[in-house]
Parts: sequence; structure tokens; C-alpha cells
Amino acid sequence: MSSRRKAILKVIILGDSGVGKTSLMNQFVNKKFSNQYKATIGADFLTKEVIVDDRIVTLQIWDTAGQERFQSLGVAFYRGADCCVLVFDVTAPNTFKSLESWRDEFLIQASPRDPENFPFLILGNKVDLENRAVTLKRAQQWCQSKNDIPFYETSAKEAVNVELAFQEVARRALAQDTETELYNEFPDQIKLNANDYSRDRERDHCAC
Repeated sequence: MSSRRKAILKVIILGDSGVGKTSLMNQFVNKKFSNQYKATIGADFLTKEVIVDDRIVTLQIWDTAGQERFQSLGVAFYRGADCCVLVFDVTAPNTFKSLESWRDEFLIQASPRDPENFPFLILGNKVDLENRAVTLKRAQQWCQSKNDIPFYETSAKEAVNVELAFQEVARRALAQDTETELYNEFPDQIKLNANDYSRDRERDHCAC
């Protein structure tokens, strides 16, 4: 893989308020967890360097507000994303039902080049709690119905699968970033020079 530039990958975390988006980000970046809940206002981000296929990449992880009144503020942050993480709370069925609308809203606002294949990741958070309401099978079936989105069950509190999930995020984001880079470079390789074309036409004509 080309290493001519250091990759900075933009990752967006979406989901209803209280599902643990901020806690997951803090656990991954800072290895810390707090029981004190503080709603995110607008959007915030943290960065962390990870190694993907022997390449150092910087994940820029955007944590967005889940409350309805702040959702419009997040729109500007969606564009340019390389991966989107959708989070729900396994003890709260409504947060699972919201995944579809979060996914659809992201695709509308971010307008990725290839929406059908844009990389998403689903995290079912708070598996450390006993009052589970969304089964593993139900979540897996939904993910399979959406083009086989990768799914991880996590606990921000106990650091269950957090590192593993974000490593997958990094791999998928890097793949998306590389594809976009190749797509943007491709047109430059097929530019035609009008003068060269005219000379070729004249040469062909003389050869007849």
C-alpha cells in the first residue's frame, strides 16, 4: 500500500442519546470510563494513531450529539467521513430501532460517492448490564440485511471488544480513503491533449 502521505481518517459515531458514544470513544482513546453522564453538545472529536497493515494512520473520531435538537449541528461534520459507526444500547430496544434512521440520515447528509458500499460498523453497547433487551441474533440479522455490516457487542465500562471494534473501523476507513484517493487521481491519467489528437488525425490522414 502506498505510504506517500500519512492518512488521517475521519470516523463519525452516531446513535441515540445515552447509548455510550462518548464513553466508547474515551475508552478507546484514553482507556478511561466515567459513570457520570454528560450529554455531548453539538460535536467533539479525539484523535488516536493506530497501525493498519504496517501503516500508521490517525483516526479522527467525531462524537456527535444524539439529542434531536442537536442533530442539525452534526450535518456539517458528516461530509468527508471515511467510516460511520452506529451505536445502540442492548438494554434499550428503541435505540436499536433508531439505527435505520441514523444510517439513512448519514447517507443523505454525507453524500458519499458510493453509498451502497460505504463502510458502516454497528456497536451494541452496554453488554455488561443484565437487563438485555436486544438479542445478538436480532442485531446480526439486521446487519446482514444491510449489506453485511460488521457488528460488535461492546462494553465501554469494561473495555469489551472496544479495541477490536475500532481496529476494524480503522481498516475499513483506510480502505475507503484509499479507494477515494484512487478515484480522484484516475481522471488525471486519462486527460487527452487536443493538439496531440489533431496531430494524430493529420498523420493518419497522410498515411492513407
